[in-house]
Amino acid sequence: MILGPIGFTAPWLLLTLLALPLLWILLRAVPPAPIRRRFPGVALLLGLTDDESVTDRTPWWLLLLRMLAVAALIVGLAGPVLNPEAEAESSGRGPLLILTDGSWAEAQDWPTREDTIDGLLAEAARQGRTAAMVRLTTPEPPVFQSADAWRTRLPGMAPRAWEPEPETVGAFIDGLPDEEFETYWFSDGLARDSRARLLTALQNRGAVTIYEGGAPVMGLAPVSFAEGAVQLSALRAVTGSEREVRVNAHGRDPSGAMRILDTTTLTFPAGEGTATGEMDLPAELRARVTHFDIAGSRNAGAVSLTDDSLRRREIALIAGRENREGLELLSPLHYLERALAPNADLLDGALTDILPANPDVIVLADVARLSDGETQGLTEWVEKGGMLLRFAGPRLAASDVSREAEDPLMPVRLRAGGRNVGGAMSWGEPKTLAPFDQDSPFAGLPVPPDVTISSQVMAQPDPTLADRVIARLSDGTPLVTRKRVGDGQVVLFHVSANAEWSSLPLSGLFVQMLERLAISSAHTLPEPADLKGTTWRPVSLLTASGTLEPAGTLPGVDGQALLTEPLGPDMQPGLYEGEDRRIARNVLTPDTVLTPASWPASVPVVGLERTRALPLGGWLLGAALVMLVADILATLALSGRLTGRTATASAALLAAALVLQPGPSRAQAPDDRDAALALAATSEVVLAHVVTGDRQLDDMAQAGLKGLSETLFFRTSVEPAEPMAVDLETDELSFFPFLYWPITPDQPTPSDAAYAKLNDYLRTGGMILFDTRDADIARFGAASPNGRKLQELAAPLDVPALEPVPSDHVLTRTFYLLQDFPGRHTGGEVWVEAAPADAELIEGMPFRNLNDNVTPVVIGGNDWASAWAVDDRGSPLVPVGRGFSGERQREIAYRFGVNLVMHVLTGNYKSDQVHVPALLDRLGQ
Repeated sequence: MILGPIGFTAPWLLLTLLALPLLWILLRAVPPAPIRRRFPGVALLLGLTDDESVTDRTPWWLLLLRMLAVAALIVGLAGPVLNPEAEAESSGRGPLLILTDGSWAEAQDWPTREDTIDGLLAEAARQGRTAAMVRLTTPEPPVFQSADAWRTRLPGMAPRAWEPEPETVGAFIDGLPDEEFETYWFSDGLARDSRARLLTALQNRGAVTIYEGGAPVMGLAPVSFAEGAVQLSALRAVTGSEREVRVNAHGRDPSGAMRILDTTTLTFPAGEGTATGEMDLPAELRARVTHFDIAGSRNAGAVSLTDDSLRRREIALIAGRENREGLELLSPLHYLERALAPNADLLDGALTDILPANPDVIVLADVARLSDGETQGLTEWVEKGGMLLRFAGPRLAASDVSREAEDPLMPVRLRAGGRNVGGAMSWGEPKTLAPFDQDSPFAGLPVPPDVTISSQVMAQPDPTLADRVIARLSDGTPLVTRKRVGDGQVVLFHVSANAEWSSLPLSGLFVQMLERLAISSAHTLPEPADLKGTTWRPVSLLTASGTLEPAGTLPGVDGQALLTEPLGPDMQPGLYEGEDRRIARNVLTPDTVLTPASWPASVPVVGLERTRALPLGGWLLGAALVMLVADILATLALSGRLTGRTATASAALLAAALVLQPGPSRAQAPDDRDAALALAATSEVVLAHVVTGDRQLDDMAQAGLKGLSETLFFRTSVEPAEPMAVDLETDELSFFPFLYWPITPDQPTPSDAAYAKLNDYLRTGGMILFDTRDADIARFGAASPNGRKLQELAAPLDVPALEPVPSDHVLTRTFYLLQDFPGRHTGGEVWVEAAPADAELIEGMPFRNLNDNVTPVVIGGNDWASAWAVDDRGSPLVPVGRGFSGERQREIAYRFGVNLVMHVLTGNYKSDQVHVPALLDRLGQ
């Protein structure tokens, strides 16, 4: 029942208010009115005082106080709730489905949405209703359970940086249960084709209420470069009056810090949904830009990532001979200039003058010999990541460069002279190009039949030649060769850069080959077929809130899928790196149009602004208690008994009542709790486990770390305190050197703030042991539900490259010498940070110098907590194996735990030279 702004959960108790008039009559009759009689002897009593007095009637204010106390008691027991609007909207019966679009458009006001959803779940819990939550960007069949359980999982339901796909929404509709339920649909406000079918399916199962935010949805289309400036285009869903938005260009300054490099203002005309403009950035500044965004719009759609398509590369062109006036077509650089000038900044000058400018590419056209100083400078430049592109010609063919031994700045050795095909001294015909190999950067490019080669320099056959050839002639001889030098590469076209030796510079294939080598930047994306068979590694990913995060160890994606697959869990928006260039996958495409969602008139649409319901029962009951105490004090005062000890006891009783008066429940102030946690976690070494929400699993993790702590106490100098449970959302992680994280398929995904804390923890020396508990860690556990959940949980973490524990890893000898790491299960692989590429066996040591720092993560599936777990008496809780072999397995599990903790506390201490004699003796060497 609702009366104005107050609702009652037990309104039948209000009927007792009808008894208040009767109570008034009873109170008026107590005490009874005395009978007045005059007695002459009363004069003898004049002037005497009585220590105890009884009034002849109850004062009106005391009656009113008692009436108010009883009324407060009755109303308080009736369960009053202030602002019960949400309860009025709800049917209050049956299961409740809370559905969110979960797209990037929800990220901007997600805190408000989260607060509203939490209030609705709290209301459902008070009503005893089961609830389910579904996010359409990653939909699963709804599971109706306790609303309080979903409240704990709410931080893991944050939006994603993509939109719901029609296929996934259709699969969700097909999986809806047949039972009736009520739906609260939190819409992002954007129209989609799948909405109508989904709304119909939900209405067939019960009432549907739409929740929409009032914040305008805006996005930024992918930027482009045209007419010497960056072209910008902003979009908005709801058109209205004229509005200006500010677009910022973000990038790194010379010191490497992220800065706003430039800003401009775009204007939406009245009634228009698109605002366009441009930003004039110098080439040097444009090369530093990482992304553009709309100021104040905290969502992934308002961010446009940049890749190599925006950046004009600086290319230095150096020829072996000067141009002759009137014979420009014979110039070694003529066709290169025509091919590169539209998309690159060309540099001209001597090599020694160009190297300090650090260009992206240096082209040597028929340059044979270089001075020692030029060779040294050019070699250092290539090793730091530069690309040296060389073209053959008469000078190179006549020289002895790379003949006897391979020149450092040549990809292959060359035969003396060269080959002239189709000339006066040749019996053969000019050769054509062979189709490009699948592993060639030119794979997929069509080979024109009219491109012929009449002369070329020949490569000297050797074992490395086949791996360095990236283009061949029809007779199998190399046309283009390449080799890596440090972080850079050297590429040689075995023909000249002009049309003297071939017709290649006259064809469009020449420009395409230069683009594939990343010589020039392409303004448009390549065709999907051109990237077929290539693999692109994610470098950084875009979150729903519009921030860039490292991609970590996510697997690469197919090049063709990179351009054709819709965004989703397997193809997230971000920056992807190929062999020679980077491609950005933005949330919005050049064809995107933002359209507001339109709902039928029969569907109620409400805003997110919701006044939280405030229970008043506790306040009223507390007020009733205070008034009853005041009534007692007033009665004592009127009777003259409020003196001495009675007054002291009464004051103490009143103070206790005021202190105990109910208010907002708070078991412990956050600051006090944080201080208590810090004191408990830092007084001694404390092992901790991550709370998963599964009570049984959390208890097992606690028991397991307790058993491991006792083992460390008795066997080592480490004396751990009682283990702790850690809530990733609220607790500080830096107090704990070691976290044990058991994996369950349905545990909630941490929030962005929790992931930020976890990444800081991993980067500052902490270790996390991920345990999938499924005894199957092949492919990081992808073959099991726990393994798939591990991949989802670990995706936002800054996890380094991993490898199975090598036999000479420091972890195998920090305290015990181990080669196996069993838990309750045995045989599964354990993964740690991969060894650096330059790790070598040092003379005099039995091990390589591996992992100078502590591996931040250890991943396995052997269920170590169950093997470590003990009860209060120190007895094992879970059986491991059978007989002696089982107890031996448990012992090795304890030793693995000891090695883990000692490794995280001492790092590479056991790799020091001082331990070599003892280790050799233990190993029998």
